[in-house]
Amino acid sequence: MRYQITGMHIDIGDALQTHVKDELGTVLQKYSQRPTDANVIFSKSGHEFVCETTVHLSTGLTAAAKAHATEIYAAFDDCGEKLDKQLRRYKRRLKDHHKDRTEPVEIFGASSYILASDTDSEAQEPESLQPIIVAEMETKIPSLTVGEAVMQMELAGAPVLVFRNEKKDGVNVVYRREDGNIGWIDP
Repeated sequence: MRYQITGMHIDIGDALQTHVKDELGTVLQKYSQRPTDANVIFSKSGHEFVCETTVHLSTGLTAAAKAHATEIYAAFDDCGEKLDKQLRRYKRRLKDHHKDRTEPVEIFGASSYILASDTDSEAQEPESLQPIIVAEMETKIPSLTVGEAVMQMELAGAPVLVFRNEKKDGVNVVYRREDGNIGWIDP
């Protein structure tokens, strides 16, 4: 398993890196036997340390957690507990998908755009109805079943997930509704 442990404007010492590898290794060993890599990013926000952890599993699914604390070790430990809880919650489903899925999730490339917001829309008339593109990036769209897509959205802590439906071979969307339920858009 590959670990990428980085700090944004923070020096990460060898002791912290060893602690992260040991603790994350034990969590991942319990619940997923085949993780491929883990990205851990430490940063500072005001007086608190922030730890963001993303773990990529061999099936193509991703688990993510984020935590804040006044000490850097406590931030990682809180993040590790959240990741442990997520993987424990989905352990049975992860193992079932390992049996059904013999190959990793197929991923397709797509373009992703960031559009400028209209902050002064009331003050002046827009010159055109075309939005201003601030950034253009590549994104990945996984090919999943609806159940896997919901599980992936929950594991990643995302409010929405765009995926390619394996059964109907079309682009679908699952999202968290305001009432707490999951919505599914199948055009």
